[in-house]
Amino acid sequence: MTHSTHSTTLTRQLAELDTQGYTIIENFLDAERLRRVRAGLAPFLSTHSGRNNFEGLKTERVYTLIGRGKIFEEITEDQRVLDILDVLLRPGYLLTASQAICISPGETPQPIHYDDSFYPIPRPRPSISVSTIVAVDAFTTHNGCTEIIPGSHQWSDAQIAGVYDGLDHDAPTPAAIAKMLVPVVMPAGSCIVFQGTLLHRGGANRSDAPRLAFSNQYCEPWARTQENYFLGMPPELVRELSPRLQSLLGYSVMPPFMGHVTASHPTKVLPAEYVNTVMANRALIPPGEQ
Repeated sequence: MTHSTHSTTLTRQLAELDTQGYTIIENFLDAERLRRVRAGLAPFLSTHSGRNNFEGLKTERVYTLIGRGKIFEEITEDQRVLDILDVLLRPGYLLTASQAICISPGETPQPIHYDDSFYPIPRPRPSISVSTIVAVDAFTTHNGCTEIIPGSHQWSDAQIAGVYDGLDHDAPTPAAIAKMLVPVVMPAGSCIVFQGTLLHRGGANRSDAPRLAFSNQYCEPWARTQENYFLGMPPELVRELSPRLQSLLGYSVMPPFMGHVTASHPTKVLPAEYVNTVMANRALIPPGEQ
């Protein structure tokens, strides 16, 4: 892709994200990368199911996907996504969630929701996070494709009321709202990018085969992430990642000093020889006060 073509594509994508709340990156993954994704996920699938209606009682989720192999590292810092994030989010944005989602036959529709709903800031407002969903299997109207309400990223709290209840994931979807849902039909390898304020859900799988996808979500550098990567990703894994991925996992500082580790850059903890300052200084604490 030439620089001119890339610039034109990015301009279109940003305009679609602004007006309709989502855009689709076609041919995001080629056949070889899809093969690597499937191979990388195979050891973790067919072992469990969701714990509630929101996760999906017939849906498998593999969390902390970035730690599951090189292919997921590559995708997490794919430049086509980062170019969009560089415009929509502040510098130093973070990876907030990284998971695979396999919807099995017989799964019911997921409750309608929006991904940054846990940030209690009144709507309408700019998104605090941006989500991606990549189709590993083709998304169809029968196998549980993502369903969205275009334009709902601009809705106010008053418009949201009665549609989304963050506490009751078993509440039925009002018929008038269900009619507004648009299925995201796309071939395997496609990627939908959407605002964290866009209402959506995983659809019902009425087919006879599972539907596999994965989702990376990114958030503002000041926001708390959904997944705690400091605990989920051991330092011995993080130290092998690229500097960009380390930053996405929170090994970064948002100016002037948010995210520091005892007044230093957090990457100082990654070398194998690092000695934690607090532990090293505990010997200075008077006996009986430790």
